[in-house]
Amino acid sequence: MPLVIGGKPESNFDNPLGLLSDCHRRIERFLGSQIAILEQTEGGALDAHQRETLQKSLRYFRVAAPRHTRDEEDSLFPAMRASVAEAAHAALDTLDKLESDHDKADVWHAEVDALCEQWLAVGEIKGSDKERLDEDLKSLKALYNHHIHLEDKFIFPAAAKALDAATIKRVGREMAERRGLDPDAPLPDSPFRDAVAASV
Repeated sequence: MPLVIGGKPESNFDNPLGLLSDCHRRIERFLGSQIAILEQTEGGALDAHQRETLQKSLRYFRVAAPRHTRDEEDSLFPAMRASVAEAAHAALDTLDKLESDHDKADVWHAEVDALCEQWLAVGEIKGSDKERLDEDLKSLKALYNHHIHLEDKFIFPAAAKALDAATIKRVGREMAERRGLDPDAPLPDSPFRDAVAASV
């Protein structure tokens, strides 16, 4: 079932690996919306829907995406590094590469954020600024295509094999606490659903 942005997440904190994968769908969709808007307008005036969509995507990458990175670097990856399981050991070199990807993505996201805020304020983005925005978005798309594939197809399945139930539960609790949520409560539905979906 496809994930609907703003809808109830498919997974919850009892299934942190699923929740991390759900976040990847949001990253893909919000990044895709930024790319589509630039293509549609060629850096010109934004209509009301495009403006709102762009603002939502920027807010996601400013607030929620860094939490996803912390979920991995502060919770999941340390648990895998501490594991003696063969599946975790086989993933160690890949974890270093993924953390390097996070650093690269942070730089590009910061520039995209600044350029898009300039676009929103001025009403257009042209010349070298438009070229830089286009290059940054293409760089992010290429990075995430490989990064997300590695995590969804290799790292998360390896974690599911390597980590015991208590460790998985601890990762989920840390993810919930990072968002100020009760890890034992179901993710809330309306009217708070949109805020929770955007936070993960």
